[in-house]
Amino acid sequence: MWWSNSASAKERKANSYVVKREDLIETLSLSGEIDAKEKADVKFQTSGLLAWVGVEEGDYVKKYQVLASLDKRELQNSMSQLLNSYMKERWDFEQGESDNKDWQTRGMTDVARDAVKRSLQKNQFDLDNSVLAVEAKNLTMKFANIWAPFEGIITNIEVPQPGTNITPAGAVFSVVNPKSLFFSATADQTEVTSFVEGSSGKIVLESFPDIEIDGVVEDISFSPKTGESGTVYELKIAINLFQIGEDKLKMGMTGDANFITKESKGVLTVPEAYLEKANQKFFVTKLTGAVEENIEVKPGQTIEGMVEIMEGLNEGDTVYHQP
Repeated sequence: MWWSNSASAKERKANSYVVKREDLIETLSLSGEIDAKEKADVKFQTSGLLAWVGVEEGDYVKKYQVLASLDKRELQNSMSQLLNSYMKERWDFEQGESDNKDWQTRGMTDVARDAVKRSLQKNQFDLDNSVLAVEAKNLTMKFANIWAPFEGIITNIEVPQPGTNITPAGAVFSVVNPKSLFFSATADQTEVTSFVEGSSGKIVLESFPDIEIDGVVEDISFSPKTGESGTVYELKIAINLFQIGEDKLKMGMTGDANFITKESKGVLTVPEAYLEKANQKFFVTKLTGAVEENIEVKPGQTIEGMVEIMEGLNEGDTVYHQP
């Protein structure tokens, strides 16, 4: 009999838990990489001879800085011809206006008046077409240059040397603004519901494993991210560039964004296995010495297998569950 009681006591001790206060924290980690809001592949709109390249890979450029130009000699000659045509049409228009300044009041037949009206309208159309031709050619000359759409670093130049005939898609200049870097993470459809804009977390990059970078979710995509094997959504996370330095961060650096999704501090807890449910109520078996007592409790959050006890137990109480 003594041996049986001893074994029962050992069993109760092995399967008992002392209620205590602790912090319950549930975290969620998302993988991702450094990306940039302002990044662009700039290219010419027309074909031609690449005459000048004003930058090299790694150069920092200002917004609207000219990066490269096509040979404009043919364009300039064509523009000169169009400007001459424009002046001729303008003179014809002004001469026609001068010759027929009182055509509406001068005594003439209706047929003659209609002829004058059509002649003046034709001169106006010719002048308008000449203006449009000059504007179109001026736009073509403008497209013979490419500019940086924003300040940033030249990360790639497909044709770095002038003297090559190119097509519109054949000479790409890539620009990235390092001040617009952010962390792009992906969350699947079961995880994305845990986030809202403004959620804060810590980002650890593989390149800087000892530094936690402050991050804040600033955008959650509405549609799934394309090119992924599953249904995942992109989270754009603003990062504190000053914690590492924008000169050290590089596009494509990978890492993890860690977020606290649930947190209860200094709460009474018991392992989830110690709770029993009956008739929509929750109970635990409380031990007082060798006496077992069924106690109703009010549970709170369940985090990482531990349950917050809001009512029914006190710190230091011992609970037991049947193995």
